[in-house]
Amino acid sequence: MADRAATYYQLGRYQQAEPLEGTVLEKQKQLLGADHPDTLWAMANLAATYRQLGRYQEAEQLEGTVLEKQKQLLGADHPDTLWAMANLAATYHQLGRYQEAEALQGTVLEKRRQLLGADHPDTLWAMVNQAATYYQLGRYQEAALLQGTVLGKRRQLLGADHPDTLWTMANQAATYYQLGRYQEAAPLQGTVLEKQKQLLGADHPDTLWAMANLAATYRQLGRYQEAEQLKRTVLKKQKQLLGADHPDTLRAVANLAAMYCQLGKYQKAEQLEGTVLEKRKQLLGADHPDTLRAMANLAATYRQLGRYQETEELEGTVLEKQKQLLGADHPDTLRAMANLATTYHQLGRHQEAEQLQGAVLEKRKQLLGADHPDTLWAMANLAATYHQLGRYQEAAPFQGTVLEKRKQLLGADHPDTLWAMANLAATYCQLGRYQEAEQLESTVLEKRKQLLGADHPDTLWAMANLAATYRQLRRYQQAEQLEGTVLEKQRHLLGADHPDTLRAMENLAATHHQLGRYQEAERLNHTVLEKLKKPGSMSEDDSGDSSNSINFSNSSNSSA
Repeated sequence: MADRAATYYQLGRYQQAEPLEGTVLEKQKQLLGADHPDTLWAMANLAATYRQLGRYQEAEQLEGTVLEKQKQLLGADHPDTLWAMANLAATYHQLGRYQEAEALQGTVLEKRRQLLGADHPDTLWAMVNQAATYYQLGRYQEAALLQGTVLGKRRQLLGADHPDTLWTMANQAATYYQLGRYQEAAPLQGTVLEKQKQLLGADHPDTLWAMANLAATYRQLGRYQEAEQLKRTVLKKQKQLLGADHPDTLRAVANLAAMYCQLGKYQKAEQLEGTVLEKRKQLLGADHPDTLRAMANLAATYRQLGRYQETEELEGTVLEKQKQLLGADHPDTLRAMANLATTYHQLGRHQEAEQLQGAVLEKRKQLLGADHPDTLWAMANLAATYHQLGRYQEAAPFQGTVLEKRKQLLGADHPDTLWAMANLAATYCQLGRYQEAEQLESTVLEKRKQLLGADHPDTLWAMANLAATYRQLRRYQQAEQLEGTVLEKQRHLLGADHPDTLRAMENLAATHHQLGRYQEAERLNHTVLEKLKKPGSMSEDDSGDSSNSINFSNSSNSSA
C-alpha cells in the first residue's frame, strides 16, 4: 500500500495517494506504536502529500510532531531529525513564513556542515534550500552566491552532467532571471536543456521543465516565436505523457497563457486560463493555492480586457480565501490585496485602492524589508494612487525611491526599473517638469523597443506617454506621428473597442485639435463616444484623458 501511495505521489495523483498514506499511518500506529521510526516515516509522507495538496496547516501539524519525536528518540543532531527540520522549514516556506523557514534551514545547514562536512550531498541540499528562501525574501544576491557555491561543489563531486548539478544550474538561472539578467540566464538554461535531452531523453519531465524555463527567459528577451514554440512543445508532450489533467500539464497551459498575455493576445489567454481554472477546481478543489493562482491569472486577463467588474469579483474571492487559508500576512494574501487595489483604481475607487495599498506596503516592510521587490511594488502602487488623486508632491518622492532602489537591485534595463522610470516621468509631467519627463520617457521607449519589440503593449504605452509630453511641449507634429502609430497597433493587437484603443483615439483627437484639424478631431471623439455607449464598455470616467498614463502592478499572469 505504501508503495502504491508513493507511485501515485510521483505521478502527481495526490488525491489518490492521500487516503492510502492515511491508512498506512494508522496501521503503523496500531502495529508498531506512535513513536516507531516507520510510523514517523509514514507521518512524514502524509505531511508531504498534504503540502502538495495545499493543506499546509495539516502538513505543519504532522511535521511538527515528527520533529519533536525525532528529537526525543534520536537527538537533535541525528540525520533523520535534521530531515524532519528541513521538511517543516519547507512547509513554513509554503506558508510564507520565510523568517521561520530561514531560521530552521540555517540550523540544518550548520549542523550538517559540522556532522557531515561542507561537501556532503545533504549539506549541499541544505544550502540549496536556504538559497530558495533567500530567493523568496528577495535577497537574490545572497541566493546567487549560495547557488554558485553549490554549483561549483557539485561539478567537482558529481560531475557537470549529474542531475543535481543541472538542478543547481537551473536554480541559479532562475535567480539571474529575477535579477533581470536574462542574457546570463539563457545560456545556463540552454545548457541544462541540452544536457537533460542527452541524459534523460527529450520527453522526460525534467527536460520539459528545463524547456519551459528557457521559454520564459526567451519571452523576457523578446524572442517570442522561440518562446511560443518551446511552450507549445512542452504542452504537447505533457499531454501525451501525463495526460491533460496532470498538474504539470496544467502548469504548461498556464505558462502558454501567460505568454499570450505578455504579447497582448488576451482573448487566447482567457480561453486557456478558464480551462486551467476549471480543471484545478475539479482536481484540487476550489481552495487549493494553485486553483486560486489560476483564478488570479484569469482576473488579471479580464482587467487587460477592460472587464473590471468580473475582475473585481474574482479577486475578491481570491483575497477572502487566501486570508482564510494562509492568513492575512502571507505574501499571496498581500498580492491578492494589491491586485484588488489595482482593480479599484481602474473602477475609479481611488480611496479604497489607497487604503488597501497602504496596508500592503506596511505589511511588506515588516515581513520582507524595505528593499524587497514586492515592497517596492507596493510603494510604486501607492504612489500611483497618489498620482491619480492629484497628490503629485507625495507621489514623486516615492517614485524616485523606487527607481533608485530598482536600479541598484535589478539593474537599469530591468522591466520593473523601466516601469518605475515611466511612472516618475508621468508625475513630472503633472508637475510641469516636461523636459525631465521627456528625457525619462525617451529612455524607456528606446529600451523597450530593444528588449520587447516595437509592437509590445508596454512599448506602445511608452510611446503614448512620450507623445503626451510632446503635446505639452507644443511639439504637435511629433506627438501626432507617435499617436497614429499607437492607435493602429492597438487596434490590431487589442481590437477597436478595447479601453486602451479608445484612449489612443482620444489622444490623437486631442493632437488633431491642437493642430487646428477640428473635423478629424471631432470624428475621432464621436467614434469614442459611440463605442462607450455599448453595453460592457468602460465608463467615461474610466476612459482617461490625454495625459501621461501611469502603471500599476498587476498580477501579471504568473507562470504557475
